Amino acid sequence: MSRRRFLIRFLEFFVIGVGFGLGEDLIAIHFATDAEITMQTVYITLLVAFPFAIFTELIVDHPAFWRKLIPPKEDKEKQEQ
Repeated sequence: MSRRRFLIRFLEFFVIGVGFGLGEDLIAIHFATDAEITMQTVYITLLVAFPFAIFTELIVDHPAFWRKLIPPKEDKEKQEQ
């Protein structure tokens, strides 16, 4: 993987994975509870969102993940022979 592609994936991880994960979690907290959104709430939500962002953005969204999990049909035929 080129350095540029790595940098793009890394930035995508932070913007999409952590940023949107944090945003959606804070929205859920706001509407589902009567808790006040403070900086402490943001920090805790960030700690919860971060591992999920790592898993989804860097592992599940990796191009080879689904090919390894569910090989294409022609790969299955080659493995059976």
